[in-house]
Amino acid sequence: MKKIILALSITIFFTSVAVAKPGELRLRSESAIVLDAKKGDVIYGKNADKIRPIASITKLMTAIVVLDAQLPLNEKISIRSADVDRIKNTRSRLSIGSKLTRKELLLLALMSSDNRAAAALGRTYPGGKRSFVKAMNNKAFELGMGNSLFVESTGLSSRNVSTARDLAKLVGAAHRYKLIRKYTTTAAYAIKLPHRKRKLLYKNSNSLVRRGVWDIDISKTGFLKAAGRCLVMHAQILGRPVIIVLLDSWGKNTRIGDANRIKKWMERKNRFKIHKS
Repeated sequence: MKKIILALSITIFFTSVAVAKPGELRLRSESAIVLDAKKGDVIYGKNADKIRPIASITKLMTAIVVLDAQLPLNEKISIRSADVDRIKNTRSRLSIGSKLTRKELLLLALMSSDNRAAAALGRTYPGGKRSFVKAMNNKAFELGMGNSLFVESTGLSSRNVSTARDLAKLVGAAHRYKLIRKYTTTAAYAIKLPHRKRKLLYKNSNSLVRRGVWDIDISKTGFLKAAGRCLVMHAQILGRPVIIVLLDSWGKNTRIGDANRIKKWMERKNRFKIHKS
């Protein structure tokens, strides 16, 4: 009953009221949504209900499922061959045999989008990967993400799909977790592994976080050829909380450019007043 009530409340929360015409704001991202995070008003939408692969935005759901399970964050977890990417053959500096705490794996998965870290989090969930994926989809249902599907914990599979509108709900939910807020907005982190002489320096995958030019509460990037470049943020604009979702941006820097265009567009005409209900 609690899950049903929560799903209904979130669905109501994100009911759009006034949507800007796409022509007023030209974005390079194929799908986008901008929400007043306090009221749930849709300030801007572009193909917000089109189902698309979401790449590493998936890792926000991964973090939520791990934290909801209340697993010991200081437990040491070894990176295994099962955590190596066999889908896209991406690389990771976490070599097989590396031991990190669950908390460190969360940090690396969220901050720098490390795929082996995210894979290890799913593998060590009670019941293994299958149970983890089931928990991901159960959480999506609970959040009212009716157009979303998860098949694994990293986002490497193009079968992990969602919409800009659904992901806004995910970002809103992620914002309730202090650790997710902290880890997604950590600019850099150096980690010491026993078998290495020097620390490994990891940086945030979002240049807006690294430069500190925005007031950002939640950040996650993603990229797959099938998904394009993606970016989600919970940030403050004009002192108000805003959720921004950008999917399938075609160029290397266009998702950042789109985010900056949105910010300037909102500041120029104070869209909060325009969409006051």
